[in-house]
Amino acid sequence: MTRRRGAGSIVAYKTGQGIRYRWMLPVPLDPDNADAGTRKASRGGYATVKEADAGLRVALTERDQARRVSTRKGVTVADYAEQWVSGLTLEASTIQGYRKIIRNHVAPQLGSLPLGKLTATRLSQHYRSLELNGRRDNKRPGSGLSASTVQKVHVLIGAMLDAAVDDGLVLTNQAKRRRTVNAPTGRQVRAQRGEIHTWTAQQLSAFLAWDHDVYGDAQHPLWHTVSQTGLRRSEVLALRWGDIDMAGRRISVRRAVDTTRRDAVKSPKTGHARVVDIDAETVGILKAWKATRGTIALQLARADAYVFGDDDGRLRNPDDIGRRWDHRVKLAQQALGADALPRLTLHGLRHTHATLMLELGIHPKVVQERLGHSNISTTMNIYSHVTPTMQREAVERLASLMGGTSQG
Repeated sequence: MTRRRGAGSIVAYKTGQGIRYRWMLPVPLDPDNADAGTRKASRGGYATVKEADAGLRVALTERDQARRVSTRKGVTVADYAEQWVSGLTLEASTIQGYRKIIRNHVAPQLGSLPLGKLTATRLSQHYRSLELNGRRDNKRPGSGLSASTVQKVHVLIGAMLDAAVDDGLVLTNQAKRRRTVNAPTGRQVRAQRGEIHTWTAQQLSAFLAWDHDVYGDAQHPLWHTVSQTGLRRSEVLALRWGDIDMAGRRISVRRAVDTTRRDAVKSPKTGHARVVDIDAETVGILKAWKATRGTIALQLARADAYVFGDDDGRLRNPDDIGRRWDHRVKLAQQALGADALPRLTLHGLRHTHATLMLELGIHPKVVQERLGHSNISTTMNIYSHVTPTMQREAVERLASLMGGTSQG
C-alpha cells in the first residue's frame, strides 16, 4: 500500500508470527531549515493495515504540527500572553489579576523567550527563582514569593500553554510535565498560609459597644452587619434595600462591587446568589439605619438604593471602607487597650463570624453557605484552627453522655 509522495507509505513484511505492517514517512531533518533535507521515520509491528494506517495518520499530524510551530517560531511568551489574556471571557477582576501576574512574574523573566523554547526545565528554574527573589511588584523588593503566588503563576502558565497547543504554536504543554516542573503543591500552599486573626466574642462586643456608644460611628450598622453575617466587604457594600427581608429576617446576597470599574457591580465570587439569615438585633439596627438614610434623601431608602452607599447613593469603594475600619480599630485600641483589642482587618471580621459560629457547634455546612464558599473543604481548610476546640468539646460531651448512660 503506497500513499502520495510526502504522505508516507505502508509496507508488509514477514515475521515469525506472520505478516506485519510498517509505516514510513519522510520528516524534515530541521523544521526550521527547508533545505536541510529529510529522513525516513518509521514504525512497524502492526498486525493489520488499518492499525498501521492509524499510526501513520498520527505521525502525519505530529509532523504537520511541527511545521506549523516552526513557521510561527517568532512568537514570544510575552506576545502570546497578551494575545491569550485579551481573548479571555472572565470577570474583569480575574483578568486584571492575570495581567498583574503576567506583568510582574512572567514577562520580566520569560517574556523574550520564544514560546517553543519554554521547556519544563526552564519552568522549574523559573519557579525556584520566584521562590527565592521573585518579587516585581514593589513590595518587599528582592524577597521571594509565597508558594501560593508561585502556584498561581504555574496555573496561569499552564492555561496559557493549553491555548498555545490548541493554536498549533507548541506541540505539548510543558507545564504539565510534573516530574520536572515541580510546582508548589496544595499541601505546601496550606503549610505556608498565614495564621488567621480573629476576635473573641467578648472583644467583638467590646468594639461594637465602643464604636456605637463612645465613638458615635455613622458606619456602625455596616460593621455590625459584617460581624453578624460574614459577608465580604464587596458584597455588603453592594447590598440594596430590596435584598433585605426585614419580616423574614433574611439577606439575599446577589452581587458584589466590581473593583475594576467605577460604580459597577458583578456576581458574587462563586457566581451564585445566596441567602443569609440575620437575628432580630441586626434587623432593628438595619431598620434604624434605613430611617436615617431616608432623612438624608428619600431615594436613599428605596428598594433599589444601596444600603451602605454614600450620601449621593453611589457605591462606596471597598478599599476606602477598609481604611475607615482600620482607623476605627486604632482608635478603639487607644481607648480599650491594644492587649484587650488586638489589631484586626475588616476581612478578619468575616473570619471572626465564621470562627465564632464553628466554636458554638454550628455545622460547617451552614457556615460554608453563609460565607459563600464553593465547597465545604474550603471552609474547613481555612478554619482548621477551630477543629481542636470542636474536637475537645465533642469528646467532653460524649464522655458526659456515656457517663450519664452508665450511671443510669
